[in-house]
Amino acid sequence: MYENKKIGFIFVLPFFLGVLGFKLFPFVMSLALSLTQYDIINPPEYIGLENYKELVADPLFHKSLSVTLAFVALTVPLRLAFALFIAHVLNFKLRGINFFRSAYYLPSILGGSIAVSVLWRFIFSQNGLVNMALSRIGIEPIQWLADEHYAMWTIVLLNVWQFGSAMVIFLAALQNVPTSLYEAAEIDGASKWQQFLRITIPLITPVIFFNLIMQTVNAFQEFNGPYMVTEGGPLHSTYLLSLYIYDQSFRFFNLGYGSALSWVMFAMVVSLSAISFWSSKYWVFYSGEKDKK
Repeated sequence: MYENKKIGFIFVLPFFLGVLGFKLFPFVMSLALSLTQYDIINPPEYIGLENYKELVADPLFHKSLSVTLAFVALTVPLRLAFALFIAHVLNFKLRGINFFRSAYYLPSILGGSIAVSVLWRFIFSQNGLVNMALSRIGIEPIQWLADEHYAMWTIVLLNVWQFGSAMVIFLAALQNVPTSLYEAAEIDGASKWQQFLRITIPLITPVIFFNLIMQTVNAFQEFNGPYMVTEGGPLHSTYLLSLYIYDQSFRFFNLGYGSALSWVMFAMVVSLSAISFWSSKYWVFYSGEKDKK
């Protein structure tokens, strides 16, 4: 028995060391660095909460924060809605449905890569495919990447396009909804839209809640797309907080200030997650639980 436990601990050890070295240690270290002035070359100098006080008067921080919140507010609902719509369509028994399921999931595998971000930048460039298509129908070329009114939508569309992971989870949830409920509702005269609102949505609210949390966290951490497509511009219109953290930490080597920015982002994600968990008791329904008051 002891030997079995010993072997089990040996197998778990690499995972434990990985979490300790690549997650827990950097997590604690970033908190310590946020209280210092550190430029890699010189030893960290303790300055207390000065980095956090500087955030209050930093206009670029306020700009990146507002851009990040706008990006999350646009991306998450659109991504969830589109993923749920496609999952609902793919839930029907159609010819070649497995091919379409794989095709719609493919962008999520490739979407985070640098190559796809570069391709997306080419597609929305001045002479890109989008403007070429618009010119065919008599619309003047749009400065997708150089106009602050369109640049945000460019990276939002890139993020929404990568809906495959949420779609697969929604599809699994839809396939677990009992068909007998739809049959009973159809006998009672309920339309397809009524069945979707009254049966489908309530039964998959736990999955909607899970996807909401995961997509919100991922949206706050988005980096590759905005950095490669717009580089934070124009006029910092796509300058997400993740880009500001990168610039402060690895371009200006102000790791203390960059760590403080990271902890502000962490606090925002935790706060929004806490609000989501609190609100879930009013709209998330789990099978077998009593009716909510």
